[in-house]
Amino acid sequence: MLVDVPAMNFIMVDGSGDPNTSPEYQAAIEALYTLSYTLKFMVKKGPAAVDYGVMPLEGLWWTPDPARFSMADKDKWLWTAMIMQPEYVTQDLFKQALTDAGKKKPNPALAKARCESFHEGSSAQIMHIGPWAAEAPTIEKLHKFIVDKGYNLRDKHHEIYLGDPRRSAPEKLKTIIRQPVK
Repeated sequence: MLVDVPAMNFIMVDGSGDPNTSPEYQAAIEALYTLSYTLKFMVKKGPAAVDYGVMPLEGLWWTPDPARFSMADKDKWLWTAMIMQPEYVTQDLFKQALTDAGKKKPNPALAKARCESFHEGSSAQIMHIGPWAAEAPTIEKLHKFIVDKGYNLRDKHHEIYLGDPRRSAPEKLKTIIRQPVK
C-alpha cells in the first residue's frame, strides 16, 4: 500500500556491515534498547508521568551505489538502526539518558547515538511474514508495485521489526518493509 509517513522522533545509530555478523550492529541495538528503556522510565517518573511501550526496532539499509544493494552481499551495507520515541522525549531527557545509560551499562555505540526527527514522506510498504533471510521475493513484489503505480524508488530501504527473534519462530516473524517513492 502507499502511505504518507509523517515526521517522527527516533534514537538512531549509524554503522556498516552485515547485521548478522557485525559486533557494531549488535552494540547499536543494545544501545538503542538501553536508551529507550531508560527514557521510558524517566518519562514515567517525570512531570508528564506517562507510561508507554517501547516501540519496535527499525532499520534503514543502503549502499553508496543503490544499484549494488544486494541481499547476497550484506558486508557492503550501510545502516541506521533506530527506535521511535514519543513526543515526551526531549533533547534534554535524551542527553540525561545517555549519561545515565553510560554509567549503568557502558557501550561504545552510546557515543554514536543521536535523537532526531526523521521524515520519510511518500512511501510504499508491505508486510513480510517469515524469516528475514527470505525477504527477497517480498521486496521484489513491493518494487514491482511501486513501478506499476508509476513511481520510482528513492532513498533508503526501511524495515520495521514487529517480531522478536528470541521469542518467535523464524517463519512467524513479522516485518514491515517500506520503500520511499517519488
